Amino acid sequence: MFTKTEFEALARSKSGVRGLRGVINESRTFSKSSAITSIFISHSHLDKAIVEQAKIFFENIGISIYVDWADATMPERTNGTTATKIKNQIINANDKFVLLATNNAIASKWCNWEIGIADPFKLTPKKIAILPLADNSGTWNGNEYLQIYPRIEKSAIFSDTYYVKYPDGTQEGLTTWLRR
Repeated sequence: MFTKTEFEALARSKSGVRGLRGVINESRTFSKSSAITSIFISHSHLDKAIVEQAKIFFENIGISIYVDWADATMPERTNGTTATKIKNQIINANDKFVLLATNNAIASKWCNWEIGIADPFKLTPKKIAILPLADNSGTWNGNEYLQIYPRIEKSAIFSDTYYVKYPDGTQEGLTTWLRR
């Protein structure tokens, strides 16, 4: 499991001279045309900085992420139209579903709803995972039901190696999982 500080340091190291501020385009555009795989990122809107870090993390390995508040076709304020679009179009349109599982996200009604929507479409073909991000104290308030999902983890041995660990204990490299 990553702590938020570790994940930020990782993103900062991969961001180069641009740094982390304003990574997600405020003009509210999204394109997955150049990416091999696209990911719907489920997250708490209280974790905007972490979403920007996730964008750097995934784009460094050729993966495009979808962020609802960066989509010009989404309403400025969440409402029934937001829910309908997420349910009927967006989750299915992206190849993978990743929950940025922070304590804020676990408490979010939207994140819990989104993973419930994604589950029947993404779990069986192994296209869903959680990225647990602990507070810097190392604590994470994961709900028990999240134990049924694969987790994105860092290698304890190799500092720049990441994998997806399945509930049955098997695992595969993150890049392999993302490109499948």
